[in-house]
Amino acid sequence: MSTAARVVVLPEEFAPMRIEEVDLPDPTGHQVLVKEFASGICHSQLHTIHNPRTQDVCLGHEATGEVLAVGDEVTHVKPGDTVLLTFQPRDLRSTDRMPWKAGVDLADGGRAQSNNIFTWSTHTIADDQYVIPLAPGTPVDVTAIVGCAVLTGAGAVLRAASVQPGQSVAVWGVGGVGLNAVAAARMSGAAPIIAVDVDDEKLALAQRFGATHLVNAAAQDPIEAIRRLTPGPAGAYGFGGSPIAGVDFAFDVVARPATFLQAFRSTRNSRNAVHGGGTTVVVGVPQAPFELPAIEMLMNERHIQGTLGGTAVPEEDIPRFVEWYRNGDLDLDALVTSRVALEEINEACQMLDDGKVLGRSIIEF
Repeated sequence: MSTAARVVVLPEEFAPMRIEEVDLPDPTGHQVLVKEFASGICHSQLHTIHNPRTQDVCLGHEATGEVLAVGDEVTHVKPGDTVLLTFQPRDLRSTDRMPWKAGVDLADGGRAQSNNIFTWSTHTIADDQYVIPLAPGTPVDVTAIVGCAVLTGAGAVLRAASVQPGQSVAVWGVGGVGLNAVAAARMSGAAPIIAVDVDDEKLALAQRFGATHLVNAAAQDPIEAIRRLTPGPAGAYGFGGSPIAGVDFAFDVVARPATFLQAFRSTRNSRNAVHGGGTTVVVGVPQAPFELPAIEMLMNERHIQGTLGGTAVPEEDIPRFVEWYRNGDLDLDALVTSRVALEEINEACQMLDDGKVLGRSIIEF
């Protein structure tokens, strides 16, 4: 028996999103049918909205919900379980199976396809690799953003960079993802933790999440500001006599050519045969090529690293991040700064595009 659902559909042509009534099939194999409680609205979805596409699309990739039914090959969740949906496979270390990409059949005979899952909908059907069980009693509103915002930001610090106590960190862009990078840096014992943005309100929120220093890149040169905050040992010098300064890790959550160069040049230069240079971690989704200052990378022995979804292992990391929230170490209530209904999705995305969302927006069903 099929399940009626209301799903946001992004048309193939450039036009506002619409809500369609669809019927989701009973799950088979590794599929899980979920009634949703809440879903996050991620900035990366704006890239899909603004870029050309060849078919209708269904969006959303982080949510909470209740399992209604499972396919006969699903073993880790059952009907009635509270779960979290994420765009990252929960653990590919023990399987080579390619997860199923979800989509919906539309009333006009067409199909709206997702990249992997869709969560801007009252109900969804997903491969079990994208479904993580939540402990009973876990709040199901603000935890909806753990599947992307937290996983990506905190994962970049813990998994991709493996930041250690005492290492210095700068985070470019302290919106929904960047704030989680700041929080994870604090939990890792990093010092200093420098938040970089052009919005003083966002910088103030970053301080609540653990930033020790704030840099408004619209008011000062962020590279110089960071190097002043992170001097090396007195008298230490790098190639050509340049003083040692800069952060161990710069996280570029904005991922624009300008922010990449700023982040790259804010990392520590090397002291030959004593220590290497710092690392720039690209966390955001680039929409244009970056200029690579190759000679600077060589002479300063700097590193560049990309991370998809924080290089996280959701099956292990999501319970950890939810526990941070339950313990008061991660203030998801402060991070969720906007709540909307499904019918407000176009307005909510426009607010995000206009920079009017301080932290993260969620859809509540």
